[in-house]
Amino acid sequence: METSHIAIILVTYFLILIGVSYFTSKNANTDDFFTAKRQSPWYLVAFGMIGTSISGVTFISVPGKVAIAQFSYFQLILGQFLGLMVVIYILLPLYYRLNLISIYTYLEKRFGFYSYKTGSMLFILSRTLGASIRLYLAAMVLQDNIFSKMGVPFWATVLITISLIWVYTIRGGIKTIIWTDSLQTFFLITALIVSIVYIAKSLHWPAEQIVSNIYHSSYSKIFFFDDATSGKYFWKNFISGMFLAIAMIGLDQDLMQKNLTCKDYSEARKNMQVFSFIMLFINILFLSLGALIHIYIDTFHLTVALDATDKVYPTLALGDPNALNKVGSLGAVTAICFLLGITASSYASSDSALASLTTAFCIDFLNFKNKTEEVKKTHKMWTHLGFSVLFFIIIIIFREVSNKAVIDAVFTIAAYTYGPLLGLFAFGILTKRKTNDKLIPFFAILSPLLTYGFYYYIEKVTGVYKFSFELLLINAIIMMAFMFIPQVKRSPSIID
Repeated sequence: METSHIAIILVTYFLILIGVSYFTSKNANTDDFFTAKRQSPWYLVAFGMIGTSISGVTFISVPGKVAIAQFSYFQLILGQFLGLMVVIYILLPLYYRLNLISIYTYLEKRFGFYSYKTGSMLFILSRTLGASIRLYLAAMVLQDNIFSKMGVPFWATVLITISLIWVYTIRGGIKTIIWTDSLQTFFLITALIVSIVYIAKSLHWPAEQIVSNIYHSSYSKIFFFDDATSGKYFWKNFISGMFLAIAMIGLDQDLMQKNLTCKDYSEARKNMQVFSFIMLFINILFLSLGALIHIYIDTFHLTVALDATDKVYPTLALGDPNALNKVGSLGAVTAICFLLGITASSYASSDSALASLTTAFCIDFLNFKNKTEEVKKTHKMWTHLGFSVLFFIIIIIFREVSNKAVIDAVFTIAAYTYGPLLGLFAFGILTKRKTNDKLIPFFAILSPLLTYGFYYYIEKVTGVYKFSFELLLINAIIMMAFMFIPQVKRSPSIID
């Protein structure tokens, strides 16, 4: 596909997003940036959350890993579905009952100042790293297929990418993002379906045989019960998926902020119920796409580096002549859809993260309740800009040090950063005990360190067990154990 054609498509795409931002931000004040006046239609929120949850990680990494992991990823998705039920019927009612903007305010009401600040900081750390790595995928694709051919360095590609996000999110905030995410979800799903149809067509498969052929392929195995030490073992993935959903969705300001823009709990519940079922179907489509990609590669004996799983789908869709044999590209339509899909999925996740990070920092650390509108506007702008710069720095560093699939990197980060957050909320909801609030920041540091030590000894030193994503649960349990340490009451002194 010609570089000029790709550039035209992307420019048009971002002009549309900027146009949406202009119309949705009219007459919006700073508080509307965070809450959208709690008037968002539940069905629009549900549809937009698909793009935010999927991100470029799923769009590229999940299909790419099918060659080595088959459909085992769906075991984690099934666990995620159960975790979403916990979010719907336990966490959402709690947030609405307390009328929260930042969900971490709950921790202040339950435990105190230090727990509140620690919870918010854990989210900021995790979401900043996760969103940066997700955005790295989009920048990588744009660099490899457009900007490198124009002699533009990678850092400039990243700067352009982040600047565009900043432009269309700075004014309207969460209201703009709900609309742009819905638009981007549409592009993502369209790209996914068109890719499946065109690859099946290239394999000369009739439409009615696609499901049957994928099912009977060597890539479609879902359930793995035979080896408990394997990273593909069912119960390991199912349980991990459940707690990942609770932590990365239910305890995540980004996704919960969208729910809290619905007018009441009833609307938010409908949103999450619909979202939960759609996510099952969408992930099956992504895995099916991965099977089709690798069947196509096998059929035409293409030379694709399967060890670099994040590059398999882009290479095939965009037709890199240095990586493929003569059969190569799947055609212009697939290339266009892939480009729109990866851009939409990555931006839907990153723009949403940028707004939620701005919200968390402004509400939890800048005490916006007591500020004038002019001060709020200034602080919001600089906070928004600060996180944009931080995204840029992390992406540049990640490109230099990463040698693993991005989806693994995202879940690894989640295990270490969301673990203490999961422990905080679980302790607060499941027990009636108080905790030593002043020590919570130290517990939140010690817990991931001990988790890593446990992982290193068991997997690296002894080699008796291979961890998947269950490190999140281990981390949370360690955090909860620390929280049972009672506050030591000071004995009265002579001065008293």
